[in-house]
Amino acid sequence: MAEAHQAVGFQFTVRPDGVDLKLSQEVIKNIYLSGVTAWKKKAIQFKNGILTGVYPASPSSWLIVVIAMMSSLYTYIDPSLGMIEAIKENLPYKDCMSVQTRAVLSAILFATGLWLFFIYLMRYTLKALLSYHGWIFESHGKMSRATKLWLSLVKMFSGRRPLLYSFQAALPRLPVPRVDDTVQKYLESVRPLLDSEQYNQMEILANGFKETEAAQLQRYLILKSWWSTNYVSDWWEEYIYLRSRSPIMVNSNFYIMDLLYVTPTHRQAARAGNVVHAMLQYRRKLERGEHVPLRALGIVPMCSTQMERMFNTTRIPGIETDIVQHLTDRKHLIVYHKGRFFKVWLYTGGRHLLPSELETQFQRILNDKSEPQPGELKLAALTAGDRVPWARARIKYFSHGLNKVSLDAIESAAFFLTLDEEPQGYDPAKDNSLDIYAKSLLHGKCYDRWFDKSFTLISYPNGKMGVNIEHSWADAPIVGHMWEYVLATDCFHLGYTEEGHCKGDVNRGLPCPTQLQWQISAECQDVIETSYLLARQLADDVDFHGYLFSEFGKGLIKKCRTSPDAFIQLALQLAQFRDQGVFCLTYESSMTRMFRDGRTETVRSCTSEAVAFVRAMEDPRSTNAHRLALFQRAAEKHQNMYRLAMTGCGIDRHLFCLYIVSKYLGVESPFLKKVLSEPWKLSTSQTPQQQLNLVDINKFPKYVGAGGGFGPVADDGYGVSYIIVGENLITFHISSKFSSPDTDSGRFGQHIWKAMIDIQALFKLENNKRMVENGKCVHLEHLKKLM
Repeated sequence: MAEAHQAVGFQFTVRPDGVDLKLSQEVIKNIYLSGVTAWKKKAIQFKNGILTGVYPASPSSWLIVVIAMMSSLYTYIDPSLGMIEAIKENLPYKDCMSVQTRAVLSAILFATGLWLFFIYLMRYTLKALLSYHGWIFESHGKMSRATKLWLSLVKMFSGRRPLLYSFQAALPRLPVPRVDDTVQKYLESVRPLLDSEQYNQMEILANGFKETEAAQLQRYLILKSWWSTNYVSDWWEEYIYLRSRSPIMVNSNFYIMDLLYVTPTHRQAARAGNVVHAMLQYRRKLERGEHVPLRALGIVPMCSTQMERMFNTTRIPGIETDIVQHLTDRKHLIVYHKGRFFKVWLYTGGRHLLPSELETQFQRILNDKSEPQPGELKLAALTAGDRVPWARARIKYFSHGLNKVSLDAIESAAFFLTLDEEPQGYDPAKDNSLDIYAKSLLHGKCYDRWFDKSFTLISYPNGKMGVNIEHSWADAPIVGHMWEYVLATDCFHLGYTEEGHCKGDVNRGLPCPTQLQWQISAECQDVIETSYLLARQLADDVDFHGYLFSEFGKGLIKKCRTSPDAFIQLALQLAQFRDQGVFCLTYESSMTRMFRDGRTETVRSCTSEAVAFVRAMEDPRSTNAHRLALFQRAAEKHQNMYRLAMTGCGIDRHLFCLYIVSKYLGVESPFLKKVLSEPWKLSTSQTPQQQLNLVDINKFPKYVGAGGGFGPVADDGYGVSYIIVGENLITFHISSKFSSPDTDSGRFGQHIWKAMIDIQALFKLENNKRMVENGKCVHLEHLKKLM
């Protein structure tokens, strides 16, 4: 076979007159180019590392300072106030240097020290400026003079052309809130959910906590905040994600969908080729730190730490806890198709495979008619079931021989790609097309995604794509950033031929993908089947409903002078009450990435103000004006809570960390135990859109994403993800469990739709009333003139 010959770098034959050595020029050329590429990559990383390390200054500024100091030697002006002379007198080996050399070297050393001092001064000044969050609490469209001055200073100290990690050292640390503040906010958050007796009991527990163990736990937490870059994130990753022993499929992993209305090509291999190539371009910029950092208002930087582990990352199962394994410079991809695993090299001749070359490789896999090896078909179900059996199976069956080699190939791959067999995507002609699409992305067949990989890219026969993401290493906005880049690059930069193939010449000389080899015993196959049956039961229990709300969107909501997020959250509270007849503890995810290593905080959306509004909506005696006033009060309350969460003044992460400290110290806290055991029956999240602004959706309205979603957090609750798409569309992804007699995702979707319409009607009625009143005034003025 041609690929076998290309894989041999040299051949030799031993003869009586010596050794006949034959070199393969093609392979030697590839080795040479790979080496050149590797050194070039290291040089770029080294250069960008220096640029990031000295930011907000630049290497050229060092040269300016050195020249200025050198010039002072000839002007007989000493700006160092004698320090250059002191350095000159204390130089080692000064007897071996001339006076001129010592003077120049002393000036350079002083200039370098002065330059480093100014770097740290600017960096800590920027950190102090970024610790101010007053701007976020100001009304939309209104900006105080203090904030304008603050923004100018931030812009001045932020430097020019920052790289991805340039601001990391200047980001402030997440502050530890006061215990009294956190407890007070907590009691306020549960007041609408408890009757008087229950609330009094909770108040007693809270006061007992403040008077006894709180001070000791808080001291340890403050000490941790001084020592670590973020007092929450490492414990959050370990105890919320990695120590969980239940399946991560459905319970933890989440998904992101493809473009809603557009499919650039209906050729599966071609679409996968373009998307994988775009991902490799994104990864190259990520490894070099060349992405532009995200900044609120275009000025305030966000933490980029989570992006580091996007590629080359796998969650490794353990008996007590999992670990996240992150490698560097992985050059292959694992592809799953019809029960078989293939290894595809992503480089040739020191460069990425071109989209047309990737299409060729994927088409070869699609055309391969071989059967799966014994036990191979459902092997990935091990990653979908309970963690402990998977950890034990990994040690027992996959720690040696062929199985170890193949498993290492999967776990060390850049990412995982599934070439699926059934078409998916949004189809307006089918009522449940989004439901089926979402379930396919969330769990598939339970054995055709490697749920432990940082993400699994899923390609469908009709050209649609999607991503299933493991949650421990990052949150949804991080993957959303990459996915926006990939889709924009795929559609607007790479493109396709008229026949739907990837652009570029077809290279059929590439080595064929290599099928991974397994020796899976009957005993191991029983373990795989047990894991599969558990995962199948979990997947079949997911009741999913997705729909597009197109009656109105962000544009109309903003005209009502209301935050779109607050509007939707209050609609969810109204829908929840209509669906269940009671209010419940509600989780909304907020980000804390304005702080170093920040991840998320919880916004408790079910407030007393929200409850008052919902009760007014359900009270036929309540007037429209009264309802609207209560809505605006509830919306303002929600916005303020969201802002507090973003600025490090939330409730739940502080209480969580206090609980972890109590466990380390062996301190029993009835209050913390009660708080951490409360179920979130309504868990919500907004999927970010247009983080990069690579596509003008006003110009290309069809090139919008459908967002993503997740499984239900509580067995008898709902999970709701929503994305605000442009000005006139909102998509909802609703999940629950069939096994719960109290929930129905389709029914809840109808309640959300009705709640959105009813709230919007409040503003419509109020506007009509104002128009009538204005009309009467105009009519009266006209009559007065006639008289």
